[in-house]
Amino acid sequence: MQCLSHTIALISKTTTLLLEDSASALNNNKLRSYNAFQVRRTSQGSHDSMTYCLDMNSPIVPSEPSILYYLDYLLPYLTRPEIYKWCTTQDFDVSQQLEAGIRYLDLRIAHKPKDSAEHLYFTHGIYTSITVQEGLTDIRTWLETHPKEVVILGCKNFEGMDKRKHRQLIMMMKNKFRSKICPQTSVEFITLRNLWASGFQVIISYEDAIAAEYRELWPSIPYWWANTYNPEQLIQFLDSHKQAGRPDGFFVAGINLTENVWYILTHLSSSLKSLTFSNYPLLTDWIEAQMPGPGKSCVNIIAGDFIEAAYLVRTVVELNNKLL
Repeated sequence: MQCLSHTIALISKTTTLLLEDSASALNNNKLRSYNAFQVRRTSQGSHDSMTYCLDMNSPIVPSEPSILYYLDYLLPYLTRPEIYKWCTTQDFDVSQQLEAGIRYLDLRIAHKPKDSAEHLYFTHGIYTSITVQEGLTDIRTWLETHPKEVVILGCKNFEGMDKRKHRQLIMMMKNKFRSKICPQTSVEFITLRNLWASGFQVIISYEDAIAAEYRELWPSIPYWWANTYNPEQLIQFLDSHKQAGRPDGFFVAGINLTENVWYILTHLSSSLKSLTFSNYPLLTDWIEAQMPGPGKSCVNIIAGDFIEAAYLVRTVVELNNKLL
C-alpha cells in the first residue's frame, strides 16, 4: 500500500511536466497529420468523461444492480462514499481534459427519474452536479479559443429519455455548436485540411436510432469494453477484437478497468483510481505495442480513466510516429 501511495504521489508531482510534453507532442503530430485520414490515426479519449463532478446526493441510476439500492437504503453513510470513489473516472474537468489533449469525450446522458424539470445530466452510477447544457457550454467555450482543434462527442446511454427528450438534447447540441458541427459524411473526408477549410470542429456520435433523422449526427462509434477489473483479461479482450478486424470507421478501444459490486465489497479500502494507477505500467506497455493505420489489427481511438496522469495522451499521440 505504501508503494502504491508513493507511485500516486510521484505521478501527481510530475503531472504538469507530462501534460506539457503531451501538448507539445500533440502540436507536432497535428502538423504532420494535416492531410491524413483521422480514422487511420490514433486519437486519445477519456472514459466516462464527465464524472469529475458527480453529485453524491443524487439518486442512483435505475439500471444499477438492485443490491446497490438495498445497501444504499440500509447504510447510506457507508455506501455513498464507496459509490463516489468507484464511479469517479476522471479528476480533470472537461476543459482540462481538452487542454491535456483528449479529443474523444465519452458522454453518458440521462434524465433523472421523477424529475419534473427538463434538465439532462451526465451519469455513471449516480448523476453529475452540472447539467448537460453546462457541460456542452464548457466544451464550446474551449473550442472557441482553439479554432484548429477537432473533438468527437460520443453521446450514449440516454437512460430515462423518450423521443421528446432526445429531440431536446439534439436541438441543444445544434444550438451550442452550430456551424462547428461536421455533418455525417465519408470518413475519407475527415482530414484536418478538410475540417479546417470547412470550419468544422465537432463530430457528434449518437447511440440511438433517432440519429438517422439528423444529418448532423453520426452513428454510434463502437466502444470495445472488456467489463473486467483484471488487466490481463482486458488486454486479452482487446487483442481478440483486433484479431477479428477493426471497423471501417471510427472506433474506441477502452483500456478502462471495471469493478463490480462484489469486487467493491471485498476491496473497501481501495478505489477505481488506485486500481487504475497500479496497472498503468501494464496498460502503457499494451498501448506502446499498438499500430495506427488502416490495417486489420490497427487501433484508432484509445480511451482510459484518470487522464491527468498523462500516460494515456502522451503514449497514444506518439503512436502516430509509426506512420512516418
